[in-house]
Amino acid sequence: MNPNRVSATLSKTDEEVVMTAVATIRQTLPFLIDLTTAERVEMPKLGPRTQIFVKRALEIGTQNSALLPVSFLEEMRKDARLFEALAPIQLAIDQLQKQIDDTVMQVGGEAYAAARTIYAVSKTPFAEAPLRAAAEDLGKRFGRKTRTAAPAEPPSSTPPPSSHTTRA
Repeated sequence: MNPNRVSATLSKTDEEVVMTAVATIRQTLPFLIDLTTAERVEMPKLGPRTQIFVKRALEIGTQNSALLPVSFLEEMRKDARLFEALAPIQLAIDQLQKQIDDTVMQVGGEAYAAARTIYAVSKTPFAEAPLRAAAEDLGKRFGRKTRTAAPAEPPSSTPPPSSHTTRA
């Protein structure tokens, strides 16, 4: 890992600009919903192959509009158009989210590695008393808890089942 791959700051003003942009997106797309895990599992998914199916079904439905209520076709058309409009937005936001996730992971790793360096330096024999006290404090937060041995199981009052089988 590069010890300092990201060296940047984010001003409070820039943070507010980003949060305002997110709020603007939410206001612009007030119809966005949150699905439960169960709803996501049960829902039929629209992918590249099924997009062609939907497009063709819409064409057939439009050509034979007497078979279906007008409102049904209108709603289907709205759904298909909204899907097509949201797909590139989703791609752009997914890419942005990955970059944010990766950057957060990188700077978090960098900060943690630096903290471990300070902890290691504070434990050296050359550290002065205040630094050693700080090392003890860090050690409480950083140090791993020792594992205790699993308690022995009490003996069973019933004998274990026999591994021998009897044939009749």
